[in-house]
Amino acid sequence: MTPPSPAPRVALFVTCLVDLHRPSVGFAAIKLLEDAGCRVEVPLAQTCCGQPAYNAGDRSTARDLARGLLDAFGGYDYVVVPSGSCGGMLRAHMPHLFDDDPNTRARADALAGRTYELVSFLTDVMGVTTLDATCAATATYHDSCAGLRELGIKAQPRALLASVAGLTLSEMADAEVCCGFGGTFCVKYPDISTRMVADKTKDIAKTGAGLLLAGDMGCLLNMAGRLQREGSTVQVRHVAEVLAGMTGDLPPIGEARR
Repeated sequence: MTPPSPAPRVALFVTCLVDLHRPSVGFAAIKLLEDAGCRVEVPLAQTCCGQPAYNAGDRSTARDLARGLLDAFGGYDYVVVPSGSCGGMLRAHMPHLFDDDPNTRARADALAGRTYELVSFLTDVMGVTTLDATCAATATYHDSCAGLRELGIKAQPRALLASVAGLTLSEMADAEVCCGFGGTFCVKYPDISTRMVADKTKDIAKTGAGLLLAGDMGCLLNMAGRLQREGSTVQVRHVAEVLAGMTGDLPPIGEARR
């Protein structure tokens, strides 16, 4: 695909978990987008995508948040999200909050059509095939549920990771199986969630990889917590940090800065 010309005006949707737990993912996303030729802005009025409320059945709160996002992200060529989960909310679910309001539904459809998960945007829209990044490690990759099933993200991160100098990818068994986070699922069904993430960490260990990557902070925090409780030495990072070459000065997810 030929990259858009002139440089597209892109709004970065930071996400709550990136903002609160891993701001470096946002900076990595900006670097990747700017290196790809985008003009990047971060709208200050952005809020939560509304997924927690939506999943809990609180459609009123989800609609209020969605209206704010429609205003905050209006006028941009694209909205890019370093999260398949939040991206899936904006693309697949948010428009249906306004099925009874044709005018707002049209605005929501337009926003959904301009919204992309970060890595898929780089590959599928901007035509990025290689990156100038180095990471001397053996890594394994977890396919997050929303990114995989709602947005079709599977080959894109692997294609870009293949261009990272020094990185070897060791695929885990059942990479497409849920880690047990599932947003409010892990709160509602903690015993089931714990069993699921324990199965996931066993699969991670069997790869022999020292680095775990994924594209969703919720999954990464969940798996990092379990790995730490098990005494594992596997490091956990968002895929954007590796692709942007920003791992040198950053502690892995779940570890405090020394």
